[in-house]
Amino acid sequence: MINPFFTLGYGGPEYFCDREEETATLSDALVNGRNVALISPRRLGKTGLILHTFNRLLKEDSTRRCFYLDIYNTENQTELVRQMASIILGSMDTFGEKLMASLSAFFKSCRPVFSVDPFTGTPSVSLDIQPQASSATLKEIMSYMRDSGHECFIAIDEFQQILEYPEEGTEALLRSVAQFAPNVHFIYAGSKQHLMADMFSSPRRPFYQSTQRMGLMPLNKDVYYEFVVGLMNKGGKEIPEEVFSDAYDFARGYTYYIQDIMNRLYAMPHVVITKEHLMEVFRDIKKEGEVVYKDYCELMARGQIKLLRAIARENVVQKPHEQAFMQRHKLTAVSSVKLALNTLVKNGVVAKSENGYYIYDRYLSLWLAAE
Repeated sequence: MINPFFTLGYGGPEYFCDREEETATLSDALVNGRNVALISPRRLGKTGLILHTFNRLLKEDSTRRCFYLDIYNTENQTELVRQMASIILGSMDTFGEKLMASLSAFFKSCRPVFSVDPFTGTPSVSLDIQPQASSATLKEIMSYMRDSGHECFIAIDEFQQILEYPEEGTEALLRSVAQFAPNVHFIYAGSKQHLMADMFSSPRRPFYQSTQRMGLMPLNKDVYYEFVVGLMNKGGKEIPEEVFSDAYDFARGYTYYIQDIMNRLYAMPHVVITKEHLMEVFRDIKKEGEVVYKDYCELMARGQIKLLRAIARENVVQKPHEQAFMQRHKLTAVSSVKLALNTLVKNGVVAKSENGYYIYDRYLSLWLAAE
């Protein structure tokens, strides 16, 4: 049996834990023509939910078309349009003269380029997009989808990245093209909550009141444990509840970290997983952190690193600028702590829950606590 705890991609419904209510909500919105702003911290299972929902939509109707784009690494509007074109073009119909003629008729702002993989013989199509024509090309892609006869669903992940583009008006352009394709429905997913909230809640912004908004919470611990036990048992393994509970609490319910820890525990040769095995996984993670985090931390200001180490050692801190906390960790000036904390929160390194401040990257927290 393959390791059933996927940390990347989507392995199918049997490897996906719960989210029944969220899947139903997202599916219902899309099939009824409501675009969705899905706002959630990273590593909480946002991408998995999208792909799980797409899987269900396609099972209900195989003529539908579902597209997932992660635009985190795009730097401008042209790169966004190019990525969209590479995923969408050629997927509406089978390759042939009809498709070639259709694309050539639709795209006037750029030239469709047809090619064949020399090793597999698989045909593909791309667009020769000129930066000055990217807006026109985006409109043509939407027209192509609108006239395809298919119901289409597009998820754009890390959507707040468009705010970094040098071109003005990308927000308004995307809002505009979405209005004129009634068979194309969008999920605008993002992890920077304050930016996404402003984009979709402010009357000053193009996307104001244009979507149904949706958030994610950590999965229920008991439900997640049942899911983990089921997969472990199928592989001939057992995991006591207290071991899972320790992993869940350390990960603060963040799906990525739980999946990764369970993946590592499952890969061990032991039948019954113990707390010592979990500690072994944590030791491995700390050792790996030496390679990843040392250079990362050297780029930070000294005051920020001192505060991070202090938070890591206490796991969660209600009032980081309180005198008792500062004395325990030899932090001197309240003003310096407040400045460092504001910077770390703004940059997404530290997050705040109802219980206090904690380090968002749980593996960074583990490594810093051991320093």
